[in-house]
Amino acid sequence: MNSRSRSRSRSVDHFNFFDPEDVEAAQGASTMDEDVDYDTNWDDEYRRGSVTSMSVQDYGSIDRVRTNSTYAYRDRVPSDASRALLDDDEMSTDREDEDTSDIGPTPSNGQTFPQEVDPALHEHYFPNYPTSIKFQRFYIAEEDLVLAIAGYKTHKVRLQLYYLFCILTFGLGYLILRWLPKYKFAFYGAAAPLGKAEWVVIETEYGELSVVDVHRQWYNRPLSTIMNVPHLDIESTQGSGSGSNSSGLNLNLDPIIPILISFEYRYLKLYYSPVEDIYKTNTNWVDYSWHTRSKEGLTTDAYEDRNLVFNQNSLDLKEKTVGQLLVDEVLHPFYMFQVFSIILWAFDEYYYYAACIFLISIASIINTLIETKSTMKRLTELSHFQCTVRVWRNGFWKETTSHDLVPGDVYEVSDPSLNTVPCDSVLLSGDAILNESMLTGESVPVSKLPATSETLEHLLEGGSNMSSLLAKSYLFNGTKIIRVRHTASDPALALVTRTGFSTTKGALLRSMLFPKPAGFKFYEDSFKYIGFMFLIACFGFVFSTINFIKLGLSYRIIILRALDIITIVVPPALPATLTIGTSFALSRLRKKEIFCIAPTRVNVGGKLDVMCFDKTGTLTEDGLDVYGVHSAENFDKLTKNVNELDSKMIQALVSCHSLRVVDGELMGDPLDYKMFEFTGWNYEEEFGGFSSLNESRNDEDILPENTGISPSVVYPSGDKSKMLGILKSFEFVSELRRMSVVVKCESNFHVLTKGAPEVIKEICDERTFPQNYEELLHHYTHNGYRVIACAGKPLKKNTWLYSQKISRNEAESGLQFLGFIVFENRLKPSTTGVLTELRRANLRTVMCTGDNLLTAISVGRECGLVEEDLIFVPHFTESGIEWHEIDNDEMVLDSNTLKLHDTYKSYGLAVSGDIFRHVLKNEVDLYSEDYINTLLLKTNIFARMSPDEKHELVEQLQELDYTVGFCGDGANDCGALKAADVGISLSEAEASVAAPFTSRTFEISCVLDVIKQGRASLVTSFSCFQYMSLYSAIQFISVSILYKRGSNLGDFQFLWIDLFLILPLAIFMSWSDAYDTIVPKRPSANLVSPKLLIPLVINIVIMLIFQVAIWQYVQGMPWYIKPVPGGDDAVQSSDNTVLFYFSNMQYILCAITLTVGPPYRESAAKNIPFISNVIVSFLLSVLLMNVSPDGFWGNLFQLTDISTGFKWLIVVFGVLNLAACHYIAPKFKKVWRKRISSKRYKRWLKGQHVVV
Repeated sequence: MNSRSRSRSRSVDHFNFFDPEDVEAAQGASTMDEDVDYDTNWDDEYRRGSVTSMSVQDYGSIDRVRTNSTYAYRDRVPSDASRALLDDDEMSTDREDEDTSDIGPTPSNGQTFPQEVDPALHEHYFPNYPTSIKFQRFYIAEEDLVLAIAGYKTHKVRLQLYYLFCILTFGLGYLILRWLPKYKFAFYGAAAPLGKAEWVVIETEYGELSVVDVHRQWYNRPLSTIMNVPHLDIESTQGSGSGSNSSGLNLNLDPIIPILISFEYRYLKLYYSPVEDIYKTNTNWVDYSWHTRSKEGLTTDAYEDRNLVFNQNSLDLKEKTVGQLLVDEVLHPFYMFQVFSIILWAFDEYYYYAACIFLISIASIINTLIETKSTMKRLTELSHFQCTVRVWRNGFWKETTSHDLVPGDVYEVSDPSLNTVPCDSVLLSGDAILNESMLTGESVPVSKLPATSETLEHLLEGGSNMSSLLAKSYLFNGTKIIRVRHTASDPALALVTRTGFSTTKGALLRSMLFPKPAGFKFYEDSFKYIGFMFLIACFGFVFSTINFIKLGLSYRIIILRALDIITIVVPPALPATLTIGTSFALSRLRKKEIFCIAPTRVNVGGKLDVMCFDKTGTLTEDGLDVYGVHSAENFDKLTKNVNELDSKMIQALVSCHSLRVVDGELMGDPLDYKMFEFTGWNYEEEFGGFSSLNESRNDEDILPENTGISPSVVYPSGDKSKMLGILKSFEFVSELRRMSVVVKCESNFHVLTKGAPEVIKEICDERTFPQNYEELLHHYTHNGYRVIACAGKPLKKNTWLYSQKISRNEAESGLQFLGFIVFENRLKPSTTGVLTELRRANLRTVMCTGDNLLTAISVGRECGLVEEDLIFVPHFTESGIEWHEIDNDEMVLDSNTLKLHDTYKSYGLAVSGDIFRHVLKNEVDLYSEDYINTLLLKTNIFARMSPDEKHELVEQLQELDYTVGFCGDGANDCGALKAADVGISLSEAEASVAAPFTSRTFEISCVLDVIKQGRASLVTSFSCFQYMSLYSAIQFISVSILYKRGSNLGDFQFLWIDLFLILPLAIFMSWSDAYDTIVPKRPSANLVSPKLLIPLVINIVIMLIFQVAIWQYVQGMPWYIKPVPGGDDAVQSSDNTVLFYFSNMQYILCAITLTVGPPYRESAAKNIPFISNVIVSFLLSVLLMNVSPDGFWGNLFQLTDISTGFKWLIVVFGVLNLAACHYIAPKFKKVWRKRISSKRYKRWLKGQHVVV
């Protein structure tokens, strides 16, 4: 996709520390060498236009013609380093003496130098590259993440003032600045050019802020040994560069870097480029000598240089210590508020209450630490790998640990002890079979072939997408080695290309460690609501203070009680209630074999608007059975017996595949396996019966008797006389959508090809096609079958040498059509029922597949995903795109509006990947915004979609404010699974762990469970949040009334309310399971909407009225005892006792009112623990009303005597209070009705009158 498509789905408006406009305008770089940041206007050119005319000062004695370093480590320190350090010391009078303990290598002149180089030396060592840029942008393409990076240096005077400020505020200033880091940076940091920065501030596009130290060390090597230098590859291909002009160009493009400046962020190393004055990464670094000297390996000196730049080949995670985790947890605002509350209660002599809350907080912190450590342990076990490898260095084989591998190393893949690829590599010799499920989610073995000269050219070209040719020789880090074959004389070799977190596995691991934040409105609103409650608490603080001063209380009591009102209005347990419903949902999902690594996504699942599904392996079964074969010789007949087929079609069936034998078992692509199984033939590898016999002896390296690797053969069961040898394979390439083999039968050589029918038609002789070719193909694809076409031709020369030298283009041209193989595309048992339930619930369902468009439409109709009367598919024409009805070619859509005229039938669209890509590119503004929106909103079938296009589709739907779910089997779906708001993987492979949800039951029924539990969790979170809000409001009212008379609740009264009433009720009201049906109406995620807040305010007013009424009434009783203003050790009064009794009733009855049942949760009547808790709490509250004030419990709770009649009045008032809350407050929900939706797609549909 280009800038047009991505700009629609990308925004950098979420930056907080940096100005989004500055981020957009800043100079940028990315993890890819090419311009892949198509979301923003990246500048491809050098910052300095005169780069080629610059002179470069060479600080080391270096032979520039050589690629591999041969100089010693001490040569990294420039010869004039001591003079520079001395001059710098004279210029800076206040600089401290160098720490002699931090001494670097000793050069020949005996001087010593610090390993960490002073930033002040920058101008001296980079005189031709002065640094001025203070701010840049960086794009991590693998994670689709934009960063803003700014350089800073520490201002010593301000730093001292910062320390003084923290001390004088007793640490409060430290906490505030820790929570608001942007003010902390402004306090003691000063903006500095990136080249001179001591530390950098990094902010992600989601507002996550980090500070990272910049490191400097002596290097004195060419820039090309650190990162790829643009245009240097052109220079490299022109020879060693004899002559001054060539040498000058090389020096200007590739200057010496005296000081290596770098920092590490999220396990990604970024290096400073003085030429461009920004930081860049070297994840795609290549050595241009690999094209000609790939098998030479490295010298010891070259290894040392690369080890300095690329570090260890390790994926070991940096685990925080328990102490660090404890500090991070305890210093979180939530726990600091708990600490503040506990200290306040201790000063107010609420010792028992403070102790209980303290113990609960400790238990919560310990539980969090255990969960964090266990999660990190699992990730560490997943990432850690170390083995012994044999490496070719200095012309000798050497055994070393895999951690020592660096790019350019050559190691032995055929080592029997090696069972896992230790790094990203290119296979140089031999062949291999790997299990790449760690990356793709598919456990199908993948064959790897040795790299050719063309393959290495693709490697050096780089790019954001790996070419299919390179992928056939590329060994990915962490993939399992199933089998390696090599010649008798030479081992199988591989060239190291990437190490550590620069590898594909490293990128996958980074995405798991730093997932995309879930920007869910409920969580955003919850903090707004807490802030609003805090403002109310501040109002209560002021009111209470004024009232206490009027009552003449001591300043100690005034301060303690006024502060205590804050802990009442914002109870410490309030944020924790957000997770109660989620915890229960996670537990229930685990019981159904659905696992979640991102708990915040559970509630998001309750708001899904659209659900996208992959087809093969998700909606349909993985294995496709062969339905039959149509041979070209008898094209009208569907043959189900292989013996009735002609010999050429049989040869295509038995040889045109990528199957391999591993441990006596045939393994490979399921479609190939089913096709070969249909024939009943045998497959054998390492068959020694093939030789070139009397053929020419030149090019003898490719003759079978000399390679040591014999061709594979196939033959009918028990009859080797009809043996067929597979001499050469052109593997399946996704861009070409076909594969070919060269086979030998007796003395004849043939090319056989199979692939997509539309592709095979382009490379075949038109005269070989039957007349009803299109008709038969249309019949099967319209009925949901998968069709593969076969073709072939005899070779011009029946020789081994010709068969090995023939190119793919020559082999796959001028073919003769041989026939169709028809596969059944069977739906999984649960597919139709699940899709029906989703459609009934008004959840849009979309198929996103790499399969044929017509087949996808047929499957969509069969499973109920497509319900429209008419389906229109696009076709390219000279004037643009025309949309024709799939069954009536004469019926077309309006090409400008995509509307259907002159009919009232419902219609939908089906789009292929090339059309999707073309429309979103919109290079000459052919398509309006309405056109693109209509395409996105009316299309339910997206076929022939690549992994990148699936990812882009998810982002385009999100741009329309859809909450998007994606369900796939992990194969080619990882990008979409991670981009979706709710990604559900039907695979246990490591790649799928990056998805928020993983189901071990490989049926899409898990989607229903995620949605049901998500909705139940969301409404539970709402209920608990409202309950805690009402609880704090009730207690605030009670305390405010008592504060009016200078009194308060007692220590054990607070303890009873919070621990024995509120906590069990809040937990058990969340116990209800999800409702068994998904209804069209979605639960609200807006916590601060009038629809929610107005009934809440009405409930608070009702509580206030009832409390004030019963308080006023009790004052007229003859046994009334007036409160005495004073401390909390003597709070006995009728006001205290009556309000305590009545508020107990309110707490219990509020829980009943706010317990949500259908249509999102089961009826409260089924929640036995909650019902039991309500009954027990009510009985205990009534029992507490009848204890003797002079007894143990009466003294403990500081109660006074009230009449029996008044006790009954309290119960009656409680029942009336319940009725008022139950019937009055809900009626106010209808007062506010949102007329205009906040979601773009709903507003657009309403404006266009489009029915989806």
